[in-house]
Amino acid sequence: MSRTRWILFLCPLLLAAQNPFAGNATEADAGRGLFRILCRPCHGIAAQGGRGPDLTLGVYNNGNSDSDLFRVIFHGVPGTEMPSYGARIGDDNVWRMVTYIRSLTTRKETPPPGDPAAGEAFFWTKGGCGACHIVGRRGGAMGPDLTRIGRKRSLQHLRQSLTDPNADLTPGYYRITVTPRSGPKIAGTQRNLDNFTAELMTPDGKVHFFDREAVASIERDYVSMMPAYRNLNPQDANNLLLYLLSLRGENQ
Repeated sequence: MSRTRWILFLCPLLLAAQNPFAGNATEADAGRGLFRILCRPCHGIAAQGGRGPDLTLGVYNNGNSDSDLFRVIFHGVPGTEMPSYGARIGDDNVWRMVTYIRSLTTRKETPPPGDPAAGEAFFWTKGGCGACHIVGRRGGAMGPDLTRIGRKRSLQHLRQSLTDPNADLTPGYYRITVTPRSGPKIAGTQRNLDNFTAELMTPDGKVHFFDREAVASIERDYVSMMPAYRNLNPQDANNLLLYLLSLRGENQ
């Protein structure tokens, strides 16, 4: 690639060295409007997460500086659901969205008193969380991967997920119930569902495939297979939350 073409390719990154609208409330408000149009479906209306991560934490998967945010919004993230917006909205509007996101990160959450090491022990033993959730290379695949959950979700969101798993379901982890023509019903977490087949994982970790024509019915319910831990000992809950917050994909 010629030097000129390299310069043109890198131009957006060179421009992204400094946010021209940093701290500007008017530009942040303009960014809020753009965010609600483009980003709300994945990150939620208040940017506190949904299909995509919570953006109010100030800690992100692809870098934490303004220029990192600019790069991700401008170019997208290959291999993920994050599209590129630079060509659609231009540099200034990308910076406005960055400024808006930055205006949300002043929220500070006070972590509860507890011990993340005790929470880790609870996760893998008494709590039984590892039977359904992966952390690093360990655990089951019935529920969402939690390896980087501390980067993606707030304390408030995690606490709600423990006590009311149905409040904010992770897409693709819905309950599928299959009624065979003979025998008991089988329920598990959705792996795939279309007009012809269903694939689900049961709590024992087994994956089951069904042809719609070969069973009496296949139903999808927009509820979680995870039980609600409403009666969890408060100290165990705090320890578990601190452990989950510590999971950032590093040394797991």
